[in-house]
Amino acid sequence: MSFAPSSAAVAAAALLSLLVVASPGADGAPLTLEEAWRIAEQGNPALRQAQSAVHAAQGQLSESRSLLWNNPEASYEGSSTRIQQSDERWRTHTLGLSQTFELAGQQGKRRQAAEAELGAIDANVADVRAQLRAEVEQRFVQLLALQLRAGVERETVALVDQADVAMQKRLQAGEVSRLDRNVAAVEAERARNQLVQVEEQITQARAELAGVLQLPPAELPEAVGTLQREATYTLDQLLAKSAQRQRLQSLARREEAARSRLELERAARYPDLTLGVNTGRDGPPELRENIVGFTVSLPLPIFRRNEAGVGKAMGELTQVQIERQAAERDTGAAVRTQWQRVSQLEARARRLRESVLPTLQDNERLARRSFQEGEIGAVELMLVNRQLTELRRDVLEAEMDLRLARVALERAAGWSDQIGSQAK
Repeated sequence: MSFAPSSAAVAAAALLSLLVVASPGADGAPLTLEEAWRIAEQGNPALRQAQSAVHAAQGQLSESRSLLWNNPEASYEGSSTRIQQSDERWRTHTLGLSQTFELAGQQGKRRQAAEAELGAIDANVADVRAQLRAEVEQRFVQLLALQLRAGVERETVALVDQADVAMQKRLQAGEVSRLDRNVAAVEAERARNQLVQVEEQITQARAELAGVLQLPPAELPEAVGTLQREATYTLDQLLAKSAQRQRLQSLARREEAARSRLELERAARYPDLTLGVNTGRDGPPELRENIVGFTVSLPLPIFRRNEAGVGKAMGELTQVQIERQAAERDTGAAVRTQWQRVSQLEARARRLRESVLPTLQDNERLARRSFQEGEIGAVELMLVNRQLTELRRDVLEAEMDLRLARVALERAAGWSDQIGSQAK
């Protein structure tokens, strides 16, 4: 009995292909992972919000680098004098210029705090970008795995349709029972149902990826690429890299900025010194005198010594220290945990791909030949096909989990942070 597909099977396969092409999102433009990263970085709200903080920090740093923190103050004083006995009048004019100077190195401490704050914001922008890239890759890999899964389901539908047509012919020839024919029909319907479910999941995955990329609802992307990606690092390299990840650098710079602000608040206990000079003319016209004066002003820190500012700065420093220490402690543990998970998934995917899959593929070829020669029935053939299909699903799932675990591992170690910082 020939196992070649009949015209009905070909028509059914063509109809399924048409449905796949016409499904929502199938008309989206093919998208590589690098292109998805580029699109995401252009319009992501979280990244743009993090970048907007850079302008404020740059302005603060520019002000802290000015020659003096306080602007000079110019003054003018005019008065009119009249002697009642002679009804004589004259005017007095005085011009003054004063400048307030900060003491105890406040200017330098303010500059150090501004520089550290800008460094913290730059590192935070790189960290947000790396987080965005990891999220995009996760969505991309999930969509790509579903698309590959749809290919497996379409091949399964084609196989069971061929078997169903062959069983129909055998039933008409009286070679098989009606039970065998019903088994083939049910198996074909189950395969088509699996394909429809995967297509629904693909539509949802495309919508989620489009949401991360900030694409219009009508533009649902189609992932292009491969699930397998080789690693080029060791555990020791990841642990060494994790100590330099952008989030830890951001927290370290924030701690440095908080410490500088604390020193600034402590230095602010010292009063600011104000020096001034003024000049003017006074006296009646025939006795006009030029006057030059100097002023010195120094508030006495008796009742208020900036205790509130110092206390607030100490609280901020303590909070950022706790956050940095917790992040450093959790980073190493996260890297080791993710590394162990990646190792387990690598072994699982390798075992399925190299040991089990070839055996089942060979069984499938033997079963098809035996079915063509009438040595086995539909139940045996469907069993072998189902085992092969389920194993191919398991292989795709294992490779997807492995790729996602690698993304999580590299994110935990900050392996891709350097790429994120260079993409500014």
